[in-house]
Amino acid sequence: MDYDVQRCTRRCAATGRELADGETFYSVLLADGSAVRRVDYASEAWHGPPPGDTLGWWRSQMPTREQKKGRLAPNDVLLGYFHELEHQPDEADTRYVLALLLVRRRVLRLEETDPTPGGQHELVLYCPREDATYRVRDASPDEARVAEIQKRLSELLYADAV
Repeated sequence: MDYDVQRCTRRCAATGRELADGETFYSVLLADGSAVRRVDYASEAWHGPPPGDTLGWWRSQMPTREQKKGRLAPNDVLLGYFHELEHQPDEADTRYVLALLLVRRRVLRLEETDPTPGGQHELVLYCPREDATYRVRDASPDEARVAEIQKRLSELLYADAV
C-alpha cells in the first residue's frame, strides 16, 4: 500500500489563516481509513496531536523565499542510518522520525499499525528496495527532543544545511 501524503497546506486547520514565511507550525499525519491525511496548525492553535488515529506529528518552520533549500541525502544513506539506529534503543525516537521521513519519500511503505502490550503502537513498514519488513515502535518525542532530533538530522542528512 502506498500513501500519498500531501505537502504543507500553508494554512492553519484550526483558524484557517495562512501561515507566514518563517513561522513555526505543527503538522500531523492522521489515519483516515486506508489513506493518510496531513493537517497543519499554527503554533498558537497547537494543543498537541488530536486524539485517535494520529500516526505522527512534527514541528517545522515555513521556509522564507530567501532561504536556500537544503538537499536531503540520497535514499541509500537515509536507509543506512535507519538500519544503524535499530541497534540503539536510546535513539528509538530518532529512528521513528526517520521512518516517517522514509515513508514520506516512499522508500518505506506503511503496511499497518499494530498495538503493543504496553499500550503503544508499532509501525509495520515494508521496503520494496530490500524486500524487507521492519517494525518501528511509535516513539513520538516530546517538543524539546523534537528540536534536538531536527537539528541532528539536518546536520547529518542535509547538504547545505544552515
